[in-house]
Amino acid sequence: MSAGLIFSVVESPSHPRLSELYARLGFAEEQFSSMRKLLSRLKKSRPDYVVAEFFYGYGNNYAGVNISNLDVMLMSLKKFAPQARVVVFVSGPERQYVDQLNAIMPLHAVLTQPVEADAVACALTGQPAA
Repeated sequence: MSAGLIFSVVESPSHPRLSELYARLGFAEEQFSSMRKLLSRLKKSRPDYVVAEFFYGYGNNYAGVNISNLDVMLMSLKKFAPQARVVVFVSGPERQYVDQLNAIMPLHAVLTQPVEADAVACALTGQPAA
């Protein structure tokens, strides 16, 4: 029996490879190389979790309206998969900006990089990894 569906967005080399962990925990995973691809899939499938990295929108990188690369995805989740839980990976210097996203949609977990598999397992199951 599947524990649920995870959409993982791997946009940079700093994103840990977690497919093996997800499978061990019983999750099905759909992996995306861009937010655009995730948004397209979201119209057809409803994830239980979304795991993605946070990149702050310094100097209008995201049209000056958005906080980060995750804003549009969070707004789309509210519409298409409001039950989805979002796990965010963030670099230490950008951690101060992540909490602003809670105004769009509450984040399930925020993990500072480098992210360990045990921390992700805790976020997904509520229990420490074995």
